Amino acid sequence: MKFGKRLKQQIEQSLPDWRDKFLTYKELKKLVRLISSAPKADKEFMYCLNNEIEKFNAFFMEQEEDFIIRHKELQQRIQRVTDTRGPNGTKPSETEYKEEMAKIRKDIVNFHGEMVLLINYSNINYTGLAKILKKYDKRTGGVLRLPFIQKVLEQPFFTTDLISKLVKECETTIDSVFPASQEQGILPAERQAITVPGEGIFRNTVAALLTMQEIRRGSSTYSHFSLPPLNLPEPDIFQSLQLLSPIPIP
Repeated sequence: MKFGKRLKQQIEQSLPDWRDKFLTYKELKKLVRLISSAPKADKEFMYCLNNEIEKFNAFFMEQEEDFIIRHKELQQRIQRVTDTRGPNGTKPSETEYKEEMAKIRKDIVNFHGEMVLLINYSNINYTGLAKILKKYDKRTGGVLRLPFIQKVLEQPFFTTDLISKLVKECETTIDSVFPASQEQGILPAERQAITVPGEGIFRNTVAALLTMQEIRRGSSTYSHFSLPPLNLPEPDIFQSLQLLSPIPIP
């Protein structure tokens, strides 16, 4: 699949509020084509390219900050519910306890999915930049790609270590608070009531994971422009999503 088509697909499968935050790949390609015939196109290309980096960074850092806050809030919610089941807590009824834990479970899984989508956002935009710079160098005979990519590697939107750490912590929470044995005891109707509201997140997350795998398989050789190894335990992610989602995962 050509990158432009894959990017369009990813934008369509992303969250609605995220869709104008991706690389304007089509517009940048048009500017590259105009460079040899329009004197101002080169300057406009560089201006747009730098604007894209600023856009990615602003969006990524905003999401990262939000995820840190949400992660802490989810941990506090779990702690509050757990405390009420202790010897000194005011015990809720079994129904109230199960309802609250069901809400938390749904929120954790959706939160996990959004974080995976953000890592994919970083990956797909980086890949787009590398590809458009390759087209620029080919068109102009220049050597912009390597120094610009070196600059990109230092940008906040490319640094996904913190988000990857939160993803792993989220999976640990799912395994410890909602173990497989507990999940097996949930009735199908109850499971459906829990997971259907997050259905779109599940589908988008799986699509994002598959895209990340495909991008890394796209090149058989490592270079300055290759993405680093996927910093996520892929089998564990699929297992976690399969466990809590009624949607079949390939």
